[in-house]
Amino acid sequence: MKLCLVEDNLELAEYVKRFLEKRDFVLDHFENGEIAFERIKNRSYDLVILDIMLPDKSGLEIVRDLRKEEYNLPIIMLTALGDLENKTEAFESGADDYLVKPFELKELELRIRALLKRPKMEKSEKIKIGKLELDFNKKNISKGGKDLKLTSKEYQVLEYLMRNSGKILSRENILENCWDWSYEAFTNIVDVYIKRLRKKINGKNEEYIETIRGLGYKFREK
Repeated sequence: MKLCLVEDNLELAEYVKRFLEKRDFVLDHFENGEIAFERIKNRSYDLVILDIMLPDKSGLEIVRDLRKEEYNLPIIMLTALGDLENKTEAFESGADDYLVKPFELKELELRIRALLKRPKMEKSEKIKIGKLELDFNKKNISKGGKDLKLTSKEYQVLEYLMRNSGKILSRENILENCWDWSYEAFTNIVDVYIKRLRKKINGKNEEYIETIRGLGYKFREK
């Protein structure tokens, strides 16, 4: 899962980032509200963690503008202002949850997981393509009923490919959605992971991931 953290307190941001990345989330961090707003619109995030008091564009302005443009991704607001009036304003602006500083990182993780579960369960709990089955509840991928032994990063890449089956995904698409945004774009890390996944999921006369020359990769459709 890829998250966006918008927080101008660099010490707190680093603390949160380290904690969540140890729990297999991919996380981009921005400290400027205006820059963060543009990044959120132009990248695919599963959830946004958003401070209210930010340089250039406040968290409340970001939420309102995202909702006006029909971006429906889950948003958790962070703030030191915990009175009812401020909470009400945040929820009326379009926030899904509200956490008052200081907070326990474990509580933040629990709220993130609760919000991430909602829309996915409404759509589908599982995706099945050929012999492969992705189970959102268990965060697991199996083949022919047997669980695949994947690293957390292999799982993230395969999940992204399966969610977007039938679409041509560039290396940049995969890199942006499965790695930190600061990861060097010219790296061949995507090709390395595609090669690993092919060894683990392909069988005789099976080719789940197709190379589209000059464009990227495409996962076979259902």
